[in-house]
Amino acid sequence: MAQLNEHKAVFTGTGISRVGRKTGIPGIELTLEATRAAIADAGLTIEDIDGIASLGETPIRQVASELGLNPKWAHGAGAEGGLYSPVFSAVNAIAEGKARHVLVYRTVMMMGGATMPDQLGGEVEEEVVEEGAFEILEDGTMGEGMGDVSQMLAYHAYGAPHWLGMHARRHMHLYGTTKEQLGWLAINCRRNAALNPNAPMQDPLTMEDYLSARQVAEPFNLLDCDIPVDGCVALVLSAEEYGKDAPKHPIRINAMAGSPGAPGAWWYREDYPRQASWDAAQNLWAKTDLKPSDLDFGNLYSGFTFLTFAWLEALGICEEGGAGPFVEGATRIALEGSFPLNTWGAQLSGGRLHGYGDLLETITQLRGEAGERQVTKDLEVGVSANGGGPIGAAMILTR
Repeated sequence: MAQLNEHKAVFTGTGISRVGRKTGIPGIELTLEATRAAIADAGLTIEDIDGIASLGETPIRQVASELGLNPKWAHGAGAEGGLYSPVFSAVNAIAEGKARHVLVYRTVMMMGGATMPDQLGGEVEEEVVEEGAFEILEDGTMGEGMGDVSQMLAYHAYGAPHWLGMHARRHMHLYGTTKEQLGWLAINCRRNAALNPNAPMQDPLTMEDYLSARQVAEPFNLLDCDIPVDGCVALVLSAEEYGKDAPKHPIRINAMAGSPGAPGAWWYREDYPRQASWDAAQNLWAKTDLKPSDLDFGNLYSGFTFLTFAWLEALGICEEGGAGPFVEGATRIALEGSFPLNTWGAQLSGGRLHGYGDLLETITQLRGEAGERQVTKDLEVGVSANGGGPIGAAMILTR
């Protein structure tokens, strides 16, 4: 197989800020915590960073100024990678020689709206703003790029719990998926979060707790939904040749793919309740000689419990309709199980970091740096995926 752009870049640094609920800490402060940590982790200085990319509330102009960066390449948002679009664009920039070390960050603020970051302007050789698979307007509302949202709003389906709740209910009808099976995923995530010092939700969770939680939108209750937090994850991507000099073991990207132009948006797909995750997974496996059976573990998007089910099936980790039995009892997906899943607690208990917590954890596990939650067996191949509905992207990472 020909060398892909992703083979020319490696992850060399990671950083995470304090993570909490309604912390009152300014977003820029959390961003600087994570970005400075990631740069130091990569064994680099501010002067070494020549690219910056983000999808978040904290503008990259402000971050670059506060850090003292003078990058020659910058990126704000893109299409194919969905929430991972800054990562995808950073990889391509490195492969094309536009940058050597790119700082990527995602900042979320629990009480703030999701707004597109300002671009750097000024002395930047190339400033990239691609048309996205989704659009977030200045007032925090979602634009036409989100597909058929306006039609769902007309039927009083006002948010993602309603939109994806319909997918989950259809899956239950077709395959016999149960509420308890969704609960086992939430319980496993909480169990793993108890071993993660950054996780805001660490108290033990029982099936009784799960089933008795307040309803949000059928079939989801409060514990099927991710936890809004304040926090930032930062990563450094470097040219592949720097890997041998990096202080930490470089993590390679075997393949990355998204779902540009996925048909049907939220609910017009002919293969409903499949989502863009199916298109992204097909594109991913077409770019690698690896197979689902080669995956040692996964950190799969959990904006809602059912989204992790959707990714398990789309990636071929289990058969279509088989996610419920796959996670039932939370033994197969435990840290000591045959397929450890969402090892940091995921967004259900680790916090809504929009897929960047999943990516950070996959890198951390492959480095062997996950502490008490480190998967016991030797890890060589992991998968991280994000998105739901018309948005989806996935990456296979290797040691």
